Amino acid sequence: MTRIALLALLIPITAPAWAQREAEGAGSDVVVTGRGLAGRPGDRAFDIVTIDRERIGRNAANRLESVLADVAGLQQFRRSDSRSANPTSQGISLRGIGGNASSRALLLLDGVPQADPFGGWVAFPAYATGRLGEVRVTRGGGSGYLGAGALAGTIELESATPAQLGRVEAAGFHGSRESVDAQGAATLERGRGFATLSGAYARGDGFTPIVAERRGPVDRAAPYEQASVAVRGVVRIAPATELQANVTAFTDRRERGTAFTANRSEGADANLRVVGRGRWGWSVLAYGQTRAFASSFAAVNAARTTVSRTLDQYNTPATGLGARLEVRPPLGERIDLRLGGDWRDVEGRTQENFTFVDAAPTRRRLAGGENRTIGVFADGGVELGRVTLTLGGRIDRWRIADGFLGERTIATGAVLTDQRFRDRSGTEATGRAGVAWRAADAVTLRAAAYRGWRLPTLNELYRPFRVGPDAVAANAELSPERLDGVEAGVTATPASGVTLSATLFHNRLGNAIANVTAGQGPGTFPGVGFVAAGGVFRVRRNLDAISSTGLEVDASATLGQAFARASWSHVDPRVQASGPAGALDGLRPAQTPRDLVSGTVGVREGRAVVSTTLRHAAGQFEDDANTRRLAPATTLDGYASLAVTRTLALEARGENLFDERVEAGISGADLVERATPRTIWLGLRLRIG
Repeated sequence: MTRIALLALLIPITAPAWAQREAEGAGSDVVVTGRGLAGRPGDRAFDIVTIDRERIGRNAANRLESVLADVAGLQQFRRSDSRSANPTSQGISLRGIGGNASSRALLLLDGVPQADPFGGWVAFPAYATGRLGEVRVTRGGGSGYLGAGALAGTIELESATPAQLGRVEAAGFHGSRESVDAQGAATLERGRGFATLSGAYARGDGFTPIVAERRGPVDRAAPYEQASVAVRGVVRIAPATELQANVTAFTDRRERGTAFTANRSEGADANLRVVGRGRWGWSVLAYGQTRAFASSFAAVNAARTTVSRTLDQYNTPATGLGARLEVRPPLGERIDLRLGGDWRDVEGRTQENFTFVDAAPTRRRLAGGENRTIGVFADGGVELGRVTLTLGGRIDRWRIADGFLGERTIATGAVLTDQRFRDRSGTEATGRAGVAWRAADAVTLRAAAYRGWRLPTLNELYRPFRVGPDAVAANAELSPERLDGVEAGVTATPASGVTLSATLFHNRLGNAIANVTAGQGPGTFPGVGFVAAGGVFRVRRNLDAISSTGLEVDASATLGQAFARASWSHVDPRVQASGPAGALDGLRPAQTPRDLVSGTVGVREGRAVVSTTLRHAAGQFEDDANTRRLAPATTLDGYASLAVTRTLALEARGENLFDERVEAGISGADLVERATPRTIWLGLRLRIG
């Protein structure tokens, strides 16, 4: 309750902050941006990809996860997107260190961590592409000044500025399977600041997830309905000081293709950030998050003629609170130093009814706890002629506390399980170092080393779960994951408008958390209960390590009216395991393809823009034992826009134009699920100002 009250206090501050504007006067020449402190010169030493607003808007799916797919190697746990996937499977990662429903990359929106406080997954419907101005992906961990959790890299989302949004912007599309996709934003500018209001809505009748040859009478289309809203105010409160206030909310409802498989996600965020742009640069951020998640699970017989509910996760409330302070001392134009600290506190619990008899639940489970990290950091860079050096580090104190698992019979209230897990704490020292050498005017060589870490999520620690007939037990004794990595690369600009980049890397993820096979159904297993025939029993465990060596290549070109960009990631990840997980030693991590490729080519001609995007994902294993293989998939998307007036444009978008079968998961007796089939969109886009 204390956390919810603090979050509520943040929300109404937006109004008085905006009302604080005064008549234009001294200092009116300072541009109000709504962004954080300026970029870091030391970033030249790292593998960074930037996706601008133009590319964000020209995406066939018009969804954030599809935008991120432009960066090869950046992947979700499964291939399906947020229209059909279970929300708990949408963790994001980089560099082939293994699929995990919890994110192994740090996702930020305007400097605020975005992972779900309970599960670590990403609520993608909360991020309408129309309100984003830039996406910046840093491959490689240890980005200490941005916060803990950047094991494999960092994804920074920046809200669009008034110049990017215009006074009014709106778009509406109708698509296959009675789908609707609409977004809109309005901006009010004054001399001392601006305010924006944006909203998004999407719905569709959906497609049937199970592939055609395995369907039965119980299988049906999986509809979805999603909406989000964001209010943002930015005001200059002093000649070189800017106050930023943001409030966002979203709702997301999906079904998984049979009765009793609906799920619901809801959330609201609020944050305040004050940025000083004077001689001493500084930034203070405070934020609050609240989330609620509900999901129902079903069992289907072998003939797929009957379906029954097996678990009702009727509520999973979670909250996150945090703060961050950053100071940049004035050390000269060629030296950049950031000093500061941050704090993040999350708590949550799952509330579930299970063991259904005659369609009614007989048992109830509550499980959850609290995680906390408090860290201090220093990050610096210096330019020495053609050489740029960077060095940064952080020290975090973490705490896992108040963990519990309780189960009881619903009819009598009799206690079946009453576990209180021990509190734990520790300290993690992480950091990164890099060097960039401009060997020639068009060529920069770079090298870096880094160490990152991630605390297990509340979901991994305390909540058992099921996917079809398969069941996974939680593990309250999981240790934090730690990653050590090195990389070397080259960035070249051989001609005007042409950029090429290649990076070799090696990562070792110690204590990697994985779902490890421990038995086969039918049978009763600890932590999950009965597993039916054809089902697999797994336990979350820390593996010795996952090692991943790979190559990343990125290219972009603008030549006259033509443009192109391409990205390729090739990795060779291997599990190192012993003890109970020894059978996995030498295997590939689940959900990790060797190759991911994305390429876009297009042309602008007068008022028209046309582009196509080809994406390829190599085969990957669904499971830790490498027995269930998902076939490779190659898809082609299309985009076309024609401006009919200065403010109005017609748009056509096509996803998976050749209707390729994209396998997203395998469960039970080789039941294959697919990702989005061919989807065609037609609509209008309006921009005023």
